[in-house]
Amino acid sequence: MTVTATRHSDRANQRRVAAATLVGTTVEWYDFFIYATMAGLVFSRLFFEPAGESIGLLLAFASVGISFLFRPLGAFLAGHYGDKVGRRAILVVTLVLMGGATTLIGLLPTYESAGVIAPVLLILLRILQGVSAGGEWGGAALMAVEHAPAGRRGLAGSMPQLGVPLGLLLATAVTALMTGVISPGEQFLEWGWRVPFIASIVLIAVGYFVRIAVDESPVFQEIAAKKEQASVPIVELFRNYWHLVVIAALIFVGNNAVGYMSTGGFIPAYATSDAVGLSRTDVLVAMTFAATVWLFSTLGAGILSDRIGRRLTYQIGYVWLILTVWPLFLLIDSGSLVNLYLGLGLICIGTGLTYGPQASLYSELFPASIRFSGVSISYAIGAILGGAFAPMIAQALLDATGGTPAIAVYLIGMCAVALAAVSLTRNRSGIDLSISNQAEQEVGSTVFDKRPVPAPSRTPDGAVGPEVPTPR
Repeated sequence: MTVTATRHSDRANQRRVAAATLVGTTVEWYDFFIYATMAGLVFSRLFFEPAGESIGLLLAFASVGISFLFRPLGAFLAGHYGDKVGRRAILVVTLVLMGGATTLIGLLPTYESAGVIAPVLLILLRILQGVSAGGEWGGAALMAVEHAPAGRRGLAGSMPQLGVPLGLLLATAVTALMTGVISPGEQFLEWGWRVPFIASIVLIAVGYFVRIAVDESPVFQEIAAKKEQASVPIVELFRNYWHLVVIAALIFVGNNAVGYMSTGGFIPAYATSDAVGLSRTDVLVAMTFAATVWLFSTLGAGILSDRIGRRLTYQIGYVWLILTVWPLFLLIDSGSLVNLYLGLGLICIGTGLTYGPQASLYSELFPASIRFSGVSISYAIGAILGGAFAPMIAQALLDATGGTPAIAVYLIGMCAVALAAVSLTRNRSGIDLSISNQAEQEVGSTVFDKRPVPAPSRTPDGAVGPEVPTPR
């Protein structure tokens, strides 16, 4: 009965952790995507109007990208304190920071009423969003993965990943409701755009109470009990594991670049431009459909990675993206709403396959003592290299060439880089993630590491993890 009760307690705790990471990341990314959506739809007119329509749109997309430059700062801070004081506290701080910045954006004056101070304040708040996003993902990923049994880390790690498409789904659905029902036409420009930002304060309150109710990661509890926190985790990370940071960051660039074609606002802006001619609300509803496909493909990819491994799941996903990026733009250029749905659905299958296993893959790459720093900084750098300025680059390519083929070539190139990077890793599904197994965690992550891997140790739930082949 004691064993049964313990198992039920463990499962209940895992469900609480899954809910906390899912709700929290959904709220964080709702905030993030609301900004990206509005940048493509109205910010060029509200905050950058004197620059003209074309340059104003470029500046609006640049304001989306500038927050990515500050993600490493958030990742450095969250990684340092997450490896020293714990995962849970950092998750609460990042949630409140993101929500506060988002709510204030909804209260900003526009350029018409305040002049140049309006875009300056907008960019400052966007920077705070970037700092928050840089610290958020690593903590959520580790809380999910480190609480999970070895054979279900892919599924557990997909929970914080699901927060991204859910955040996009919620953001586009709310925006579509505002543009199509509550504040159509000029009303949306006058006041309707503010409502999704201000409403964030309610979501933040929900996320806060869910997150403070979960236990700290068992891996960090063990690290704290043994007093084995790294004194300066970031220094140790870059001294001994810089190559893992580079590889992990490059793994993310393809997914992030393709994903931000839609979530960064370029596709909504392009599809509603004169070149394609679709209505704003129709495109936003199509984006809601795309987020739904992304949601289910992300969950499926997490489950699949528990069966066939993280690396193979990624490889399948990147090949899929390479094959579907070109058709995506052909379908959009047709001007057909049905074709827009088809193109977005196809591409979102690939984005899910290359996003669902990310939390588990990253967690299994890095040793326990510097894991928070490793996953957070790799994610932040990958986001800068991949998605930060992808919408702006796409707009510049469109302006320079007059068509979308150059954009497709750019995205295919990013996916090819990511495919090569993930192929350099070894599958480590099931490796014991605890601090007591750090010796095994320190070797064998990549095909370049020829050091012998220690014999497989027992996972925290008592099972023997799958043996990692010794490099030959």
